[in-house]
Amino acid sequence: MNDIKKTAMITIAGRPNVGKSTLMNALVGEKIAIVSSKPQTTRNRICGVVNRGDAQFVFLDTPGFHRPRTRLGDYMVKVVRDSVADVEGVCLLAEPIANVGAPEQALIDRIKEEKLPAVLVINKIDTVEKAQLLEVMAVYGAAHAFDAIIPISAQRKEGLEELMEQLERYAVPGPPLFPEGMNTDQPERQIVSEIVREKLLRNLDKEVPHGTAIEVTKFSERDSGIIDLDVTIYCEKSSHKGIIIGKSGAMLKKISSHAREDIERFMGAKVYLQTWVKVKENWRDNVNYIRSFGYDEQ
Repeated sequence: MNDIKKTAMITIAGRPNVGKSTLMNALVGEKIAIVSSKPQTTRNRICGVVNRGDAQFVFLDTPGFHRPRTRLGDYMVKVVRDSVADVEGVCLLAEPIANVGAPEQALIDRIKEEKLPAVLVINKIDTVEKAQLLEVMAVYGAAHAFDAIIPISAQRKEGLEELMEQLERYAVPGPPLFPEGMNTDQPERQIVSEIVREKLLRNLDKEVPHGTAIEVTKFSERDSGIIDLDVTIYCEKSSHKGIIIGKSGAMLKKISSHAREDIERFMGAKVYLQTWVKVKENWRDNVNYIRSFGYDEQ
């Protein structure tokens, strides 16, 4: 770490489900942000740390920029707006569609307001032909004078080297912000809760997983090295509770099993996981519940 002579904080911003967390994980080289095919998977700002040569990059993975419908949604949008400020640069992540949508335009306006260096990163290039990609680049190039427009596939890890070379230009002299071996700012409890929430998103349909919150009520290690975890899943309706538990507890067992496997990989230890499901009606519109689940508006 004595080799680190400069740093850069880079915000990854974009609309929901554009691939921000997938890009973060690909850059860090390890899964630190949960991913699913559902929008608004990410709720909090998550830091991912990459040491490259004499520079340390701190990437800020943010919630998808959207029109909020709940107090939790208000919080998520505020996180994005606050993250597009006081950083060395912004990666605006967009899909290969030749139209600047409302979320992208709002983020471009925010970038201009803060006078921040910015790179347009066009994700999912493996899904379009070159002619269409060139059209997308032209449309966005007319919308804002980006420092660079870089096509990538976060899923296939294509174009990431070119992106990092561009971002190196934003690094400023200074000591490392995170110690050696640390690749995220998330506490272990938060990562555990996010892993459980990811499994809910992947296994449940429609609105049910978006109305869930996770609380880790026990996190202890036995002398043998086994980690004991008690996790409570909160949902907004009794009917949702029944869906999460499933017939004879089958769905909850499936979710818990998949979560335990990922938690064991992350912790590098055997895990004994117990899960419960409780109802807290309309918690996403209750500021006290929102704060108690770690989504602090302050």
